[in-house]
Amino acid sequence: MKRIVTVQDISCVGKCSLTVALPIISAMGVETSVLPTAVLSSHTLFPHPAVCDLTDEIPRITAHWREIGVTFDGIYTGYLGSPGQLDLISRFIDAFRGDGFVFIDPVMGDHGRLYARFTPSFVGRMAALCAKADVIVPNLTEACLLLDIPYIGDNYTEADIRSIVKRLTALGAKKAIVTGVSFAPDRLGAYAYDSAADEYVSYFDERMADSYHGTGDIFASVCVGALAGGKTLGQALEAAVTFTCACIRLTAASPGHDKAFGVHFEQALPLLMGNTAQ
Repeated sequence: MKRIVTVQDISCVGKCSLTVALPIISAMGVETSVLPTAVLSSHTLFPHPAVCDLTDEIPRITAHWREIGVTFDGIYTGYLGSPGQLDLISRFIDAFRGDGFVFIDPVMGDHGRLYARFTPSFVGRMAALCAKADVIVPNLTEACLLLDIPYIGDNYTEADIRSIVKRLTALGAKKAIVTGVSFAPDRLGAYAYDSAADEYVSYFDERMADSYHGTGDIFASVCVGALAGGKTLGQALEAAVTFTCACIRLTAASPGHDKAFGVHFEQALPLLMGNTAQ
């Protein structure tokens, strides 16, 4: 059985980060180890969460893994909350990547804005971390931040997106996926470039009326599970977009659901059974 490790925080309430990645990737037939970077009582859209930073524990955990000879077929990083964590995870990738793949979700911003706790210097260091990846999956805001270009909002063409995903691979990653891309008012999806094959791939589904916290983590987790299972980049995009949309549909059909708590991905997990690893 393939084994990946996912490096991100645990938000105890509000489905995102590790509480999304662990069940989704496991459901796809991939053993999923975790390297938690912090424990939060809830994600940060809820006011005043209690936070336990685990930066100092990362070296102790990884030292024990070296001692017992743990290896991984893939490394998947999500939200990293400080420059210190970026440095530690950069060294972790060097030590543990082996023959496996590295998948980085450079969580830094959305809706055209850098998250409040991050600085421009953090963006530069995240770009350096992305250079070690086989696959990166920024949203459009994060893609523009990584490339140090103005946020393009909704005013773009397919040629613009092709330029962005290709330029992202010039940072060092072999493949770049940009999420939240649309070329028609009723369609939304993801666009990618594989630099080794010099190939663009994309997949789109119905644009939903509502948005929910944590769907980016769902998308990335399905991509990781699909790639670990031997799927192509195009197949991974299709699986991730389709599953994310299915989760949103199920949640939108639940009257009175508070969007801050995320989507009902648990009810959609049977849809992933056809994408399990071989």
